[in-house]
Amino acid sequence: MKVNVIVRLKEAVHDPQGETISNVLKQVGYGRVVAVRQGKFFELTLEASSKEEAHRLAREIASRVLSNPVLEVFEVEVKD
Repeated sequence: MKVNVIVRLKEAVHDPQGETISNVLKQVGYGRVVAVRQGKFFELTLEASSKEEAHRLAREIASRVLSNPVLEVFEVEVKD
């Protein structure tokens, strides 16, 4: 089963990489970009007997391995 995990910095966390990207975009002519926040995207292929099991397993993996709970939040989406 395919599962997407998106990890983002919490709103209160400073994002220097996002600021750098935003500045570069403005320098190359994309002045309408107001802000950029960077994150991580993971596509997992899991063996699971149901969507619920895949979701539970992906949440466990995301919270224990793929994200830092002090700095980041994550979303899990089970694909068909």
